[in-house]
Amino acid sequence: MRKSFALHTEPHVADIGGTELLFQPEVMGDEFMDAYAELRDAQKAEGVDLDNLGDADPSDIRKSARALRVFLARQMLPESAEQFLRLDVVKGSKVLKCFQDLDEAETYAAKQNGARIVDVLRLPTRVLVELLEWVVELYGGGGDARPTTSSSGSSTASRTAGSRLTGPSPSKASTRTRGR
Repeated sequence: MRKSFALHTEPHVADIGGTELLFQPEVMGDEFMDAYAELRDAQKAEGVDLDNLGDADPSDIRKSARALRVFLARQMLPESAEQFLRLDVVKGSKVLKCFQDLDEAETYAAKQNGARIVDVLRLPTRVLVELLEWVVELYGGGGDARPTTSSSGSSTASRTAGSRLTGPSPSKASTRTRGR
């Protein structure tokens, strides 16, 4: 018996209001799981209760959102990841300096009187969450994660309805008792 497996070769595209972010065609399972574990650990470390954001420290929320962005960026092609992670330190309407790392941006901004940090690609939290769900589905093996192929490369059709078994049902076989 022979079974063929197709691999994605074209990047996945997330179109967000006309901005396209390109994601890797394939991500190795261990790399994906390592990145996902780091995201979960970062969320726990910040101690942000997503059900009670009113009591959370704003800097902890920012760090938690940043961990989500870092996770997503690890699945992207380099140019998209750079755009997605870019932080500008601004004063008024002037960009003072650009960063990829939040800690570095915070350190720099603290030295600039009246400066603040902004994500260059500003996105609502719901979009970040939708991206997370999509990426987990793509690379975590859920849903429509299979690459599309021509009909000749498709897997064989599913069995038709009905049973092909000829013996007793597994449930009957496993519950039989001696002497009955």
